[in-house]
Amino acid sequence: MTETEAAQPKGGRTAQLAHTGLRHGWTTGACATAATTAAYTALLTGDFPDPVTITLPKGQTPAFALAAEELGGGRAMAAVVKDAGDDPDVTHGALIRSTVRVLPPGSGVVFRAGPGVGTVTRPGLPLPVGEPAVNPVPRQLMRDHVAEVAARHGGTGDVEVEISVDHGEEIARSTWNPRLGILGGLSILGTTGIVVPYSCSAWIDSIRRGVDVARAAGRTHVAGCTGSTSEKVAVAVHGLPEDALLDMGDFAGAVLKYIRRHPVDRLTVAGGFAKLSKLAAGHLDLHSARSQVDKGFLAELARRGGADAGLAAAVAAANTGLDALQRCAARGVPLGDLVAVAARDEALAVLRGAPVAVDVICIDRAGTIVGRAEPLGPGAG
Repeated sequence: MTETEAAQPKGGRTAQLAHTGLRHGWTTGACATAATTAAYTALLTGDFPDPVTITLPKGQTPAFALAAEELGGGRAMAAVVKDAGDDPDVTHGALIRSTVRVLPPGSGVVFRAGPGVGTVTRPGLPLPVGEPAVNPVPRQLMRDHVAEVAARHGGTGDVEVEISVDHGEEIARSTWNPRLGILGGLSILGTTGIVVPYSCSAWIDSIRRGVDVARAAGRTHVAGCTGSTSEKVAVAVHGLPEDALLDMGDFAGAVLKYIRRHPVDRLTVAGGFAKLSKLAAGHLDLHSARSQVDKGFLAELARRGGADAGLAAAVAAANTGLDALQRCAARGVPLGDLVAVAARDEALAVLRGAPVAVDVICIDRAGTIVGRAEPLGPGAG
């Protein structure tokens, strides 16, 4: 049986596909829990359960095949291959290892960061500085399974659990971890244990942690940016440090909703003209598969900005947002500024009166600023 076939919840592949058409996967936290359960069982019994079954927070009971196992010298190691299903997850295929050692009675479960797992170096995350980046829910899941194994096989449940990820430090360079101050590797994540394809929950969680880290560092001004080019522009315009930059991507709504609950004095929204035109039109998910540039909306904005009927019609029929922008620029109609103002107003509407001033910077693909909206909201000016 392959690891993919083994790691299925009750109901199996068919039940998953009936819901979304895509195969669900497993979080690094679920994989670490499975590896820990197998390793501790082997330490107490001499045998590795393979596949090893765990119970997730919502009751699912997936089974995981072991990719590696070692027993001896007072320790046991088991490893599971991370299967992200059909989600484009950078940790898909990573080997998650758990090495378990028995500790003196009363020690409890102590977590260690092995190779490829990061260590927290900045405040603002849900773990203290100096702790391995094994998040609270996976920690509790592992504690629960250690306790179950101890009760079943006569252990005390006092163990050191060292989680490692092969090539994790290299993989982590493609994540938010270095910016969040998680150094040395990946985080062990997951609240349900299941990766829902294209939910992008890890990205949204990283946005939230980015806000937390910025606030903990005393930053009063942060920037939500759709990409690296807009990030550079935000830094050039406002001189923001790295820990004040939020890699928003397409998730404008995630930034705005989290900052609504955890305010900062000022938010700059920076991004490409086309993407921010979607925000201006009321879309909070800016991905091309889930929202489109509304050229009719752009035509209405242009008309409000002084475009005559002919130019408004040309904007409505434009091939792309950039085409509409260029047509307006040639006629002296500031469509970029109009989009920026509308995007700022939409952001303020989502913030619902939270004490946050918002400004917006629109750029073209070369990184040239093509539209600005000055700060508006509580504390602006």
